[in-house]
Amino acid sequence: MLQGSILQKLGDAHRSSFPEKRPLNFGVYYKNTLVALCHALEDAILSADYQPLMITAFQRGKWYLQEADRYGDIADRSRQVVILAGADAGFTDHPTSHKANVDLVTLDPIDAVAQEWHLIIVSPNYTAMVLCQELSDEDYGTAGRPQADLERKFYGLWTFEPSLVQETAALAIDHVGRYNPALQQQLQTHLAELIDRSQHHDALCHTPTADHLGDIVMRVIEYLEESQQTVTTDPQPHALVSNLTSNELQALLRIAQLIDQTDLSNPNAAAEVATLAEAMGQLLDLPAWQLHRLRLAGLLHRIAFLQPIETVLSAQGSGQATHAATPLTSPIIPGVKVLRKMQRLKAISTILTHQTECWNGSGRPSGLAGDEIPVESRILGLIADFQQKSAQARSSGTPDAEAALQAYQSCQQGANEQWDPKLVEALGLLVSAMQQGISLPVALPKIAAGLWLLDSHSSEELLSYGSEPEGSESEETISKTGS
Repeated sequence: MLQGSILQKLGDAHRSSFPEKRPLNFGVYYKNTLVALCHALEDAILSADYQPLMITAFQRGKWYLQEADRYGDIADRSRQVVILAGADAGFTDHPTSHKANVDLVTLDPIDAVAQEWHLIIVSPNYTAMVLCQELSDEDYGTAGRPQADLERKFYGLWTFEPSLVQETAALAIDHVGRYNPALQQQLQTHLAELIDRSQHHDALCHTPTADHLGDIVMRVIEYLEESQQTVTTDPQPHALVSNLTSNELQALLRIAQLIDQTDLSNPNAAAEVATLAEAMGQLLDLPAWQLHRLRLAGLLHRIAFLQPIETVLSAQGSGQATHAATPLTSPIIPGVKVLRKMQRLKAISTILTHQTECWNGSGRPSGLAGDEIPVESRILGLIADFQQKSAQARSSGTPDAEAALQAYQSCQQGANEQWDPKLVEALGLLVSAMQQGISLPVALPKIAAGLWLLDSHSSEELLSYGSEPEGSESEETISKTGS
């Protein structure tokens, strides 16, 4: 990372020497990916009255001019827009540049930020950020810089995480101070006000919901998929398409990460459920592709429980917190709709849809019973319940081993009714192993490197919707096909 760049400053602030801050996970992004991603995140401003503070860096003035008309519309729905770019190609001449709430910062050519591509959006109801830096000649290696503009590569990250976006906005504002101290002071005042307002109970930036952040994520996936159509005619489109697909998955993993972060009582649910579900799959000798599906379903399982904005805000207003593990009460599952937007996650969305089915057929949303329920759904439902109960016990001061035993005993009571009895037996073996000191390393997923979790089995149709489920398999075995 270039010394003095915003990316470098943010990365340094999150190194291991600062344990209070979460380490960052960087990835490499093609320009075509970033164009689609930024347009999707910007369109969220155009579709709602967020009135954000937006800070963006374009590298060169000519890249800004390609977006200047669009940025005029964005400025009309923003509190303030700050644009950093090199002074070329009529950077200051476009009408958008003269709007009262648009401020231009002309970067010095030797400024490290002149090599960066940033989009930082801060408001009480919506935060998002793209923070990238173009690869150097040395990074490109012997192949040199690509001939096609859309194949240029950038190193960095993107996120919806409010605290990280706000932290980066503060760094960008400090950098603006090198050029315009008065603007810096104005922006610092605006940012402080927005951060204060974001702490209010009705601020949506800390509240993932199906019809707010879920809709934004669906828009991100839609833009990325549309961008795929423009590169599939290329003689060698694989790398570009893979980068786009990777970011579709990243969008879902990022919303799952935000759900965990908003649940202070159980902030590691996704990682723990994914680890435990995969371990149970190994215990059952499931094939590698099914273990991949289990792990990915575990990482995304809480998305299914996203609630509409009205439900969340009414619960907050009444003093009743909505819990991420609240059972689904309707056959219409808003959170799963987000997953279904990505065609390659058809199997995962089915698994998550039916994680609340019951072995005796009394569950939701379809009343499936026994082996009609996909095996991954049965495993995921049991493991998610076990993890939730373990976390609750740990939060009250119960030692880990005792918490796991208490949670298992509670799950035992649901065998033959809520849970597959053979899976409960397998969970007992897993808990016994944990009691004997066998550890299951729980690591937060590296979001920018999760594409390996997708394979051809991720897009399989596990159930035939609109018809009765096929007959269940023998009760003597646990289905390994999930169908």
